[in-house]
Amino acid sequence: MAPPRTAAAVGERAAGLGSIEALMAQCQPRLFRFFLLNLRDEDAARSLVQDTFVKAWRSEASFRGECAPSTWLMRIAINLLRDHVRGGKYKFWKRAQGESVDAASLAEVLPSGERGAERILLARERVAAVWRHVEKLSERQRSIFLMRHIDEMELPEIAAATGLPLATVKTHLYRALERVRSGMRESA
Repeated sequence: MAPPRTAAAVGERAAGLGSIEALMAQCQPRLFRFFLLNLRDEDAARSLVQDTFVKAWRSEASFRGECAPSTWLMRIAINLLRDHVRGGKYKFWKRAQGESVDAASLAEVLPSGERGAERILLARERVAAVWRHVEKLSERQRSIFLMRHIDEMELPEIAAATGLPLATVKTHLYRALERVRSGMRESA
């Protein structure tokens, strides 16, 4: 049964997570990057970001406050990504990836303090090289790698978001880093 949509009910719902608008403003860029880097399709990423907030709104009562709201949202996002990949939609997006976001444009999404055109070009080349190796990681390793190195999430936060033990997160991250480093050394 859907919760009532009265002004008082909206106020009560927002109290658990704080202002939903503030939470969206804070977490939307991170969620978008997470989905974009995993799927490499802007439309799918935008849809899944929206689905994340809709699901969070509908299940706000399940937020127990044991973690940060952003961690709770990331857990929802991970589950939605998993469902998206399993649902066969991923196969369509994988085929369409040639027409979607390329690795060079991903460099523009990443936060960077670099300015000059030469530095931007070098950053794009590095991102493209790293991305080629990140694409070869398993889904779980790739997600953990991106949460740690793109979203700069702490390991306990990743463990909470994925529902994995901290030691398992560390193992997946270590293996992901080794595969990316090894790939970078071989291609150099």
